[in-house]
Amino acid sequence: MQLFYNSELDAATKTFKFSKDESRHIVKVLRKSTGDLLLITNGKGWMFEAEVVIPNHNKCVVNILKSTFETPKPYTIHLAVAPTKMNDRYEWFIEKATEIGVNKITPIICQNSERKIIKTERFEKILQSAMKQSLHSYLPTMAPATRFSEFIKTPQEGTTFIAHCDHGNKLKFKDQIKPGESITILIGPEGDFSPQEIETALKHGYIAVSLGASRLRTETAGIVAGHTIQLCNE
Repeated sequence: MQLFYNSELDAATKTFKFSKDESRHIVKVLRKSTGDLLLITNGKGWMFEAEVVIPNHNKCVVNILKSTFETPKPYTIHLAVAPTKMNDRYEWFIEKATEIGVNKITPIICQNSERKIIKTERFEKILQSAMKQSLHSYLPTMAPATRFSEFIKTPQEGTTFIAHCDHGNKLKFKDQIKPGESITILIGPEGDFSPQEIETALKHGYIAVSLGASRLRTETAGIVAGHTIQLCNE
């Protein structure tokens, strides 16, 4: 069953009217009619089973039959990943991170970042689409692009890590993950973090880690980090 999204729904909602675009999709494309069932989430843990009562292509109306709340995971995954030079690669990363179940994504602007201006409007649409595709009831938070120098000074939830390609003492990331513990991990741009950024992160309590023997692209490293956390919590 296809999943729809509307942030305004809550447990008290009994009747809901879809927007014109979604109504047209439901009635004209999916060919839903009176009595057909739909799934809707508010992206905040609630999943609603709804019945079509007015299949109008301009204003499709449904009655909420059942509301179910999904308890959030006991841990959170925050990926702070530098934007890639090619925007489509970062969009791919956002899509896959959402499917994995990441809670928050922050684009961080580093010294070696080639892309420093980020427009998050399209990113939000990708988040919503990926959430619906993977039937998740939680929409990840897309934080505003933040300079590394500002991000590193801001307290983050859980244990903090920095994955970089520079030589030096680095621990295996998978060995540092404790089930049930929230994690924030920094992933640098194509040119990696600068030595000064790595030193600053370590001074702020970040743990230097390796994601494996291979040298990974920025977007791949972000996915590997998120998936590793999920696997260690299963």
